[in-house]
Amino acid sequence: MDSVFLARIQFALTIGFHYIFPPLTIGLSWLIVWFMTKYKNTGEDRYREISYFWLKIFGLSFVIGVATGITMEFQFGTNWSEYSRFVGDIFGAPLAAEGIFAFFLESTFLSILLLGWNRISVKVHWFSSIMVAFGSTLSGFWIIVANSWQQTPAGYKLVNNRAELTDFWAAVFNPSTMPRFLHSIDGALMTGAFFMLGISAWQILKGLRVDLAKETMKVSLILALVSSIIQFGLGHYHAVQVTKTQPEKLAAFEGVFETQRRAPALIFGIPDAEGEKMNLAVRIPGLLSLMAHGDINAEIKGLKDFPKDEWPPLEITFYTFHMMVGLGTFFFALAAFGLFLLYKGKLYDNKLFLNIAFWTIPLSFIANQLGWISAEVGRQPWIVYHILKTSDAVSVSVPPFQILLTIILFLIIYSGLFFVWIFLLRHELHSLKLSKPAVDEKGGNA
Repeated sequence: MDSVFLARIQFALTIGFHYIFPPLTIGLSWLIVWFMTKYKNTGEDRYREISYFWLKIFGLSFVIGVATGITMEFQFGTNWSEYSRFVGDIFGAPLAAEGIFAFFLESTFLSILLLGWNRISVKVHWFSSIMVAFGSTLSGFWIIVANSWQQTPAGYKLVNNRAELTDFWAAVFNPSTMPRFLHSIDGALMTGAFFMLGISAWQILKGLRVDLAKETMKVSLILALVSSIIQFGLGHYHAVQVTKTQPEKLAAFEGVFETQRRAPALIFGIPDAEGEKMNLAVRIPGLLSLMAHGDINAEIKGLKDFPKDEWPPLEITFYTFHMMVGLGTFFFALAAFGLFLLYKGKLYDNKLFLNIAFWTIPLSFIANQLGWISAEVGRQPWIVYHILKTSDAVSVSVPPFQILLTIILFLIIYSGLFFVWIFLLRHELHSLKLSKPAVDEKGGNA
């Protein structure tokens, strides 16, 4: 058993499970702000009911996310001591900022909302919801700062084989911070929107508070479409940054082996890393150069321009990236179809759409995981790009069997946490009352 491989598996397991929850809570938090704003402006009880129902789901997901996030951070000191020694001067700053400026802001105002729901004024409700949403988004920013520094390190110098911070703001706003932050936050809005859309569809299918479900479905559907459209632009913005700063990652994304001008964009293909070729390739000539550089004649570097031991794991990087793009296209199509049905007045009666919307819930989470995998695996073999390799960052004093044991324990604990989350989520959903049939003016069922 190899310590490096096992440590990577353990970190992937813990962060993969943790990453289920932050995008969901960020997305839901801004939807809650919308409904709290409607309640403040109209005074209608239905907006108050919607806000409180979704606030409870937010709180449940927030608690699980916090618990798993703490576990993830401890690994830096256990399994990755060489990495912690190398980047501790830099990596600790954004993590500390996340705790001080974001986590306490979010958790404090969430406590005010949940514990003081019937004791505070409407304006305090509204302001607290904004602070929760702002805090959750700010928390995401600082975590992305820390991770982006690993992708495109800046604002540092090497002293005694350690990275020491020389320019805090250069490190914070390194070349990949804003493209990755905007891309990730919009992905979180998509996650929250499709989650609310799917739950609302389920409510309508089951006849549970249909009056509220119609309102949440309409709002979440609009956000789903808008965020899906914006994601195409933000994905392009991020891809341009990757082209400039991590060209071998882009080459792996697109299966480009030979450096070339007028590089084609790949529509379909099966990568063959050993044979250094793309099988069954379907390409659009010149499109990759145009998208990456704004110039159809621009040069795109191929994988063969880099040492083969510095290639990212090609198949994982390639497939996860293209599956993410494919899901993004599906989300746009589904949201556009839903908005068409809404325009035609047929949205709430179309059982096909309602069932597809419900079963789309896990796909939004899968898309986030695929994006994370393609970004992180695409950086390999580097844990800090072109500075520190992953194989040199692992703890030398932790034997493989201990890492394997903790992997097994994490699997058991996280499985339990996931089932608790699902159980409590189902409990909240089934606590909704059946909608009463409408009554016409003569007293009969409408």
